[in-house]
Amino acid sequence: MSRMFGTDGVRGVANTELTPKLAMALGKAGVQVLSKNAEKPLILIAKDTRISGDMLEDALTSGILSMGGNVIKAGVLPTPGAAYLVKEYNADAGVVISASHNPFEYNGIKFFNSEGFKLDDALEDEIESIVHKDLAGKSGEAMSGENIGRIITPSESPVELYKKFVKSTFNDSLSGIKIVLDCANGAAYNIAPDVFRELGADVNIICDKPDGININSDCGSTHPEKLMQTVKDTGADIGLAFDGDADRLIAVDETGSQVDGDQVISVCAKLLKDENRLKNDTVTVTVMSNLGFHKRAEELGINVNVTAVGDRYVLESMLKTGCVIGGEQSGHIIFREHSTTGDGMIAALQLLKAYKRYGIKLSALAAEMKVYPQVLINAKVKNENKEKYMDDNEIRSAIEAAEAKMAGDGRVLIRPSGTEPLVRVMLEGSDIKKIEVLAGELAELIENRLS
Repeated sequence: MSRMFGTDGVRGVANTELTPKLAMALGKAGVQVLSKNAEKPLILIAKDTRISGDMLEDALTSGILSMGGNVIKAGVLPTPGAAYLVKEYNADAGVVISASHNPFEYNGIKFFNSEGFKLDDALEDEIESIVHKDLAGKSGEAMSGENIGRIITPSESPVELYKKFVKSTFNDSLSGIKIVLDCANGAAYNIAPDVFRELGADVNIICDKPDGININSDCGSTHPEKLMQTVKDTGADIGLAFDGDADRLIAVDETGSQVDGDQVISVCAKLLKDENRLKNDTVTVTVMSNLGFHKRAEELGINVNVTAVGDRYVLESMLKTGCVIGGEQSGHIIFREHSTTGDGMIAALQLLKAYKRYGIKLSALAAEMKVYPQVLINAKVKNENKEKYMDDNEIRSAIEAAEAKMAGDGRVLIRPSGTEPLVRVMLEGSDIKKIEVLAGELAELIENRLS
């Protein structure tokens, strides 16, 4: 049986794979595992704007209440907002209902502990074990009478509290800066516009009209084309795109060109180093980070720790080393001085802090890191086969041959998706035509062998 939890919680097509029954079981199991020492545990639940969010929120709530836990329904709120508010409300755990950058028909459930951190594998496995027992009709006794939980309404709005916190991380003014925000029709839609306007920016908003099914649809951090065009059309200084749950940031410079997570980390790491705030002169990134990032870090005298793909692994490494900045090319960026997880709005404000400090256009700042061409192709495979690519002699030989053809001027990275039935084939090098051909050949072979 495959593991229920992926790299970022439990995900699936809502009401088909991720059902109310499963959500209720997760709620019951989560409250048992994450609040063992609490007499009356308090769990915070947040969600993004997907149509299935209400259904799953009520199912989760029912599960928690039935086991004697109390619930704060934070409503539509970014994932990092939930992580922050777990601590602010002194809750025993937090749950976010979101499938991040995925299409609206998907949804997910991820847990945070009382300190606002995502769970380690051992805790997820413990929750999963209880869920399987519950679904098999072997769960423990539910509460009754006065021991049933309640829904708690906090004295201060979760949205307002989180908004205040985000603004507190930027001790300057954005006056005179023209910004376009792409809210991905997601969880940032009712927060980001206020944050940047109240800090003084001239703000133009796109994709801030969620209808339950347009989240991430041709917008947001995975589809910044509309933002790129709007920045050019309006003469803005910078564009900022979040994803559905607003834990990612992709920026756009004044020419309408994309500035990805690697470049944002590079710019912000330089700022932290210049301000003597870059602990041990170290940043943490994943194996997907561009070769250009590593070369720029070397120029700046910055050490680079490399982890597996996934912001949880980035954070685990950061906590071990004390590193204060880390993230992914996709835009998950963690600033440990401020947050326990990736936060798109906080990352945007730190980028704007660097923009103001150096006094040059974002295009010039980003260009300080040379970006080597990358080709990423998703090979569709059977879910149970996605870990088996290195067990196939023909695939392994093809990977070795591709690496030999790169001749030290690039690299090959093959990895299974943590959330989808895909094997991701990534090649990087100076010759774009060569890596396009090699990546296409590898992806086709993997599909043929494993699908």
